[in-house]
Amino acid sequence: MVGVGDEVIFGEDYADAVLFQEKWERRSFERCDFSEADMRGLVTKGCTFTNCTFARTDLGESRHTATAFRSCVFDRAVLAGSTFSSCSLLGSSFTACVMRPIAFQETDLTLASLAGVNLRKTDLRGLRMREANLSDADLRDVDLRGTDLVGARLLGADLGGADLRGARVDANGWVQAKVAGARVDLAMAVAFAAAHGLVVEEMGGE
Repeated sequence: MVGVGDEVIFGEDYADAVLFQEKWERRSFERCDFSEADMRGLVTKGCTFTNCTFARTDLGESRHTATAFRSCVFDRAVLAGSTFSSCSLLGSSFTACVMRPIAFQETDLTLASLAGVNLRKTDLRGLRMREANLSDADLRDVDLRGTDLVGARLLGADLGGADLRGARVDANGWVQAKVAGARVDLAMAVAFAAAHGLVVEEMGGE
């Protein structure tokens, strides 16, 4: 059974369920298992998923608005063609998932684990990604303008060709990530130099 609006479903097993193109609004799921479920084209609005499992789940072409996925596990799930608008993915993990193409607008990815994911050429402008794990992620040619990456783990992340202008990146991020060819503003260039131990000074008369 899939709950109706404002009902909380706890511990339900939806493994292998066919939920193709369903439309859910204000539904809450906690510790539910959606492993290998067919959720293609699912539309959610104002829903909450807490500690739910999406292992090998097909969420392709799904659309989510003001929906929260809190501490959920996405393992080898298909998310290609999905859209997340004004959503929260706080603390959720994504392992070996098919992510591209994917769209995020005004979405919170704080503490999310995206280690090793391929998000090449994805628009991640203005997102909140504080303390996210982006280790070894493919972020080449990604648009990260205005994105909050403070505290994000970027060890081995490839940001080649990415647009980082206006993004917030701390010193560890500059040291950990591969940033050859990335676009930055002047303040970021100075921060990058400082993170690598350089002293930036203007030529003076002394």
